[in-house]
Amino acid sequence: MDCTAIILLCSCLLSILMFNSAADTITANQTISDGQTIVSAGGQFEMGFFSTAGLPLNRYFGIWYKKIANGSVVWVANRESPIFNTSGVVKVSSRGIVVSTNQSTDSIWTSNSSGSVKNPVAQLLDSGNLVFRDENEQQNFAWQSFDHPVDTILPRMKFGYDLVTGKDWYLVPWKSLDDPAPGNYIQRVDKNGYPQLFLWKDSVPWYRTGPWVGSKFSGLPIQEYNELYITRFVITETEAYYVFDLLNSETPITRLTLTPGGVSARYIWNREKNEWTQYLTLEVSDCDRYAICGTNGVCNVNKSPRCECLEGFDPVSPEDWAQADWTDGCSRKVQLKCGNGDGFLNYTGVKLPDTQWSWYSMSLNLVECEKRCLKDCNCTAYSNTDIRNGGSGCLLWFGGLKDMRGYSDDGQDLYVRMPGSGLKGNKHSEQKTRVRIVLIPVSAVLAGILCLFLLYRIRKKRINRAGKEKTLAGQDLDLPIFSLMQIAKATDNFSDNRQLGKGGFGTVYKGILEEGQEIAVKRLSKDSRQGLDEFMNEVSCIAKLQHRNLVMLRGCCIEEGERLLIYEYLPNKSLDYYIFDKNTSKSLNWPKRYNIIVGIARGLLYLHRDSRLKIIHRDLKASNILLDHDMNPKISDFGLARTFGESETPASTTRVVGTHGYMSPEYAFDGLFSVKSDVYSFGVSLLEVITGKRNRAFVHPGHSHNLIGHVWKRYTEGNLLEVVDSVILESISNQHEVFRVIQIGLLCVQEYPEDRPNMSSTIMMLTTDDTLPVPKQPGFFSERRNCPETGSSPKASTTNTISVTYFAAR
Repeated sequence: MDCTAIILLCSCLLSILMFNSAADTITANQTISDGQTIVSAGGQFEMGFFSTAGLPLNRYFGIWYKKIANGSVVWVANRESPIFNTSGVVKVSSRGIVVSTNQSTDSIWTSNSSGSVKNPVAQLLDSGNLVFRDENEQQNFAWQSFDHPVDTILPRMKFGYDLVTGKDWYLVPWKSLDDPAPGNYIQRVDKNGYPQLFLWKDSVPWYRTGPWVGSKFSGLPIQEYNELYITRFVITETEAYYVFDLLNSETPITRLTLTPGGVSARYIWNREKNEWTQYLTLEVSDCDRYAICGTNGVCNVNKSPRCECLEGFDPVSPEDWAQADWTDGCSRKVQLKCGNGDGFLNYTGVKLPDTQWSWYSMSLNLVECEKRCLKDCNCTAYSNTDIRNGGSGCLLWFGGLKDMRGYSDDGQDLYVRMPGSGLKGNKHSEQKTRVRIVLIPVSAVLAGILCLFLLYRIRKKRINRAGKEKTLAGQDLDLPIFSLMQIAKATDNFSDNRQLGKGGFGTVYKGILEEGQEIAVKRLSKDSRQGLDEFMNEVSCIAKLQHRNLVMLRGCCIEEGERLLIYEYLPNKSLDYYIFDKNTSKSLNWPKRYNIIVGIARGLLYLHRDSRLKIIHRDLKASNILLDHDMNPKISDFGLARTFGESETPASTTRVVGTHGYMSPEYAFDGLFSVKSDVYSFGVSLLEVITGKRNRAFVHPGHSHNLIGHVWKRYTEGNLLEVVDSVILESISNQHEVFRVIQIGLLCVQEYPEDRPNMSSTIMMLTTDDTLPVPKQPGFFSERRNCPETGSSPKASTTNTISVTYFAAR
């Protein structure tokens, strides 16, 4: 054997030894080719390329059980982008894990970590978690597969959401047993009201577990929770997630899986039979189909027909009800009369109703819960949040009660509000006292009414301000009320030197409280167009909102005719200060602008879908986006925001308010607004961030389009390079990434709201490499015909035409 052959053999052996020395890890100088695998340290899981029996030519990179016959795939990276040969390779870079082919430099899939890592490694843990981290940081993960579930939940894997980090852990099943592509179901923790698990089919609610009641989900069998594992459901103001863990190493292998048919089930590995045993199926009968009996109807699998109305309710459509069509539900025989002897009927053994429109407190007991419900005329039912140890916590429902199942040992107690006349003979009815009717002369009655009216007029102005302050300081808002003296001292008596911005609605000042905390004070001018209603609206809308991409309201003050909003202080002013200025725009390279765009999108998604109240902002624009120390965006200024009902049907108004250039066509012309109105405004803002140009002030020598029209024209011509800000072009290596985001912006500003994506889809498009739809013609792109800048349509009025440098003071 010559020296060359010996050196080659030694080199190969050395490579094998180096690879096997850390068989669960890939370093920056290694790759995993198709045919090679990585095995976790304890041998529980294996990672590499695989094919399914039905699609043998498709290769996917994933993770499966190592010690189980035939394996069981628990996670797939490129589920929507299979490789059609065996050329796949996996490597790590400073930005994340990359799946590509040895025939191309373009990535098939990447983990897209939020930040770069100095000494990158990818490691497959014995929990089944693939992590990307710095080689010297054992516990701090820059990215992990547990944050991106597919169709399976493993022990210690979270399932829910975190409003601070923006993480959303949910399941989307395989399209079929052989096709890992996303199916048409999705299961996730709903963020509206009291958290609960929902299964959707093609965006339609399909199944609901019921809320967490301390030891299990309402409506699930008791035997599901036994000695095999520990389950928890963590609920705080900022996060809610389900997690389970095995008691010890001897516990059988357990997983939760959402099947292609939409069945959510728990499986345990049967060592003796060498197969998976289905231990629990969440949906077991037609009574588990969401709201099968409509509003105020109860489904009982042991009865025929299945559905019946709550006591004191009748079918809305008796004819349909007789034909087993219960979808219209039930309505009250006697309407509630708030404060006129209402009480409650106790239903035992029921699956608690849909909690999307609910309120909860973990500290109130059941007696306090009943009192709280009686005080609110819109409250229709109450129950405990925790059934353990005799019950604790308070859960209130508002409006109709949906998706109830009864009556079984697995159910809970539900107290449904009824008028006094409907409580006769019930153990919860209140004893009534006879009232002696006294005839009073009509003249005396009239005189009394006149006196009361005069007293009311005299005292109205005196108590109005105090009443508003009491409302703002109410327990529900949990918001500090500052005195005028405190704020005056903090702002040097509203000194001009403390001004941060000024607009049509007032001035914003920087303040420093006595304890040293920096604040921003929005002081509405006494002749401001934003009246007390708008002020109260802004307080009530933002007081309970908590999200990293929304500005935080720290308090308010309505003393001596002043209307003051106290916000967190953000030193980097507003977005328009940077993107529209030739000098300051240089500090915003493409990564920063992309982070701002995604952050705004996440903030809007929270408002539209994830906050307690569905909120439409109605005035999203660059001057209403503030930037923190790290240039992270925060949506501000909720004076024009409107809460949205449970239906997605657009609302209408005769008073169109907002900023021209950002308003959608259906809102500006017809007064119709919905979440798609905000999507349009987001699209305009996105295009402004990329181009560095204002939409309405845009001027081009070759045509008379606004910015949207200009971008659309260049898109149809295939010449998007012309519209991109030069600062971005200097900071990118891949122009197509920017072009993709521009296309997303055009999708958001399409003329008809039904064509625009919702914010959930928008974020998905921004953060994945999925194929984008082709945008249709945008709204408000047509040429202007000598319209003045301040002009408006006959039905619309603008509340803001002033550009400010901070806090969107209008």
